[in-house]
Amino acid sequence: MKRKINIAVTGLNAIDNPGPGVAVIRALHEAKSFDVKIIGLAYESLEPGIYMHDIVDKTYQIPYPSAGTESLINRLEYIHSKENLNVIISNFDAELYSFMVLQSKLKEMGINTFLPTIKQFKEREKINLPEFGKKYGINVPKSKAIYNVNEIYELVHEFTYPVFVKGKFYEASIAHNEEQVKTHFNNISSKWGLPIIIQQFVQGTEFDVTGLGDGKGNTIAVVPMRKQYITDKGKAWGGISIDDEEILELTKNFIRSTKWRGAFEMDLMKSNNELYLLEINPRMPAWIYFSVGVGQNIPEALVRLAMGEKIEAFKKYSVGKMFIRYAYELIVDLKEFQQISTTGEL
Repeated sequence: MKRKINIAVTGLNAIDNPGPGVAVIRALHEAKSFDVKIIGLAYESLEPGIYMHDIVDKTYQIPYPSAGTESLINRLEYIHSKENLNVIISNFDAELYSFMVLQSKLKEMGINTFLPTIKQFKEREKINLPEFGKKYGINVPKSKAIYNVNEIYELVHEFTYPVFVKGKFYEASIAHNEEQVKTHFNNISSKWGLPIIIQQFVQGTEFDVTGLGDGKGNTIAVVPMRKQYITDKGKAWGGISIDDEEILELTKNFIRSTKWRGAFEMDLMKSNNELYLLEINPRMPAWIYFSVGVGQNIPEALVRLAMGEKIEAFKKYSVGKMFIRYAYELIVDLKEFQQISTTGEL
């Protein structure tokens, strides 16, 4: 019998802009080196993963990151007393800083994580991406952070339309004129706050890469794919695994140069045979289950690193595999919704 590991996972929303949690959980259930008990950590009572009882054993609500780290650690102490957690996998950009700050306290409690350092987290933020590109020799489109609507009318002196309008954590929309920038500015800032990042639009073919670094400069896993179908929010709804030596080398150089610790996603654009880095997300992407499909179970490898195990790097992955995302309806008893809403547990 394989050992049982109790793993708490965030990011249980599976809407049109899905969190990675459900995909991470599916991958963990296919781990070859251990069995899992999955504890969902949810912010809202309508996150679909809460009700996926075939893959999530129990779910607890946790406070929003805006509530502060003290509220979070108090809640996690309670959950740990009930579930004896071994590992927590954090899957939202907005919550990562809180979990990074609490890493040592969690370790003292016996809960393992495998996250980037605070320096790594801040260095790759969208607002700092141009400097990041200069430091590590990576092409990055011109970007600028803006803090109020009045700055929009000055963009014409620095950028050529169209441009990307991006939130500091999530969402990116294309704007072809000042009025569209203003609309996106208001919509995105109302959800994610300021600043808003303006990035020069680069026309080309869009690629994504997910991978895992051991924190010492070694690449444990890397899976690149070309986006085949993209939603209006810029999310990959379908993709195909590729063999592109330039992308692989760029990714390995990123891990080697930064000594990246943990999982990540790189959003790339190839234009006129030049690769441009659009952003780096410091966690696993929503399409992470695709890594299992091509032979690299990144969530499993991340858990083993979190547990302090030495693991060998993946040597290969299947090229020419496709993933296509779909949606389906869960039928849920209203009593379950009422229970998670009132007690914070299900």
